[in-house]
Amino acid sequence: MYTLSQYASSSYFNSIMKQKYTKIISNIPDKPFYVTNDGSGALYKADCLDILRSIPDSSVDMIFADPPYFLSNGGMSCHAGKRVSVNKGAWDKSKGIDETHRFNLEWLKSCQEVLTENGTIWVSGTAHVIFSIGFAMQQLGFKILNDISWFKINPPPNLSCRYFTHATETVIWAAKNKKSKHYFNYPLMKKMNNNKQMKSLWSITAPKPDEKIFGKHPTQKPLALLERIILASTKKSDVLLDPFTGSSTTGIAAYRLHRNFIGVDNNKDYLDLSVKRYKVVEKNRPSVKEEIKQVEEQSEQPAAV
Repeated sequence: MYTLSQYASSSYFNSIMKQKYTKIISNIPDKPFYVTNDGSGALYKADCLDILRSIPDSSVDMIFADPPYFLSNGGMSCHAGKRVSVNKGAWDKSKGIDETHRFNLEWLKSCQEVLTENGTIWVSGTAHVIFSIGFAMQQLGFKILNDISWFKINPPPNLSCRYFTHATETVIWAAKNKKSKHYFNYPLMKKMNNNKQMKSLWSITAPKPDEKIFGKHPTQKPLALLERIILASTKKSDVLLDPFTGSSTTGIAAYRLHRNFIGVDNNKDYLDLSVKRYKVVEKNRPSVKEEIKQVEEQSEQPAAV
């Protein structure tokens, strides 16, 4: 008789999840931009709303989203000690508060529909957009679980000297609705935090140089951040989705941790960058650390909250 954790790691469970993933992919009419060598990841060049509409309801286990921050307003920032423009492209230009909130409500509602009943979503953002995201979640009936403060070690200085240095981003973690019994791998997070409860303040460095060897997405997230998120809230072979995949850090982390992945972006340059990153990890797929593997296999599934 399997315990819950043993069942989750069994080959039978993995086979069922692969069938589920294949069924989801077959429902998407668009041809994939790229498919990983083992078939566990697929990238699409499309509008995320179009792809989300073709995904069956209640089929995705976890979503990570890093939507446009709409901060390309002609201002300046600092990068590598030099003054640079904050403008990232037309996709990041604000059309006004009302239009931004309408956009956030639309894509969040579509994400909510494709999440499983106990699925969760993580959304990252700065002060430019995160308050709209949080309010939209409340309007749609998500159950907000945590607001994670990602502390960026060694952030760029504030050039105007009129504000505090921006050193954090907020990541909201939410369940599909109030009735959801979300998954949280509490034992593993505690183990990774020197056997102490992990707090909602995460000190993680910006993407490392080897994560940017083919170029850098302007809002690229560090691999360590996504791996922690995935390990905390999903099980092996779960189906993950990133509707604004960019350079696909979510997908790379999913591949490394043996989860199934769907990534969507409408920018070919970013998808080309994603493919280059995938091909590197496909050549030598690193395993999860033995210590983490043991904890995942031995820990009973934590009680739902």
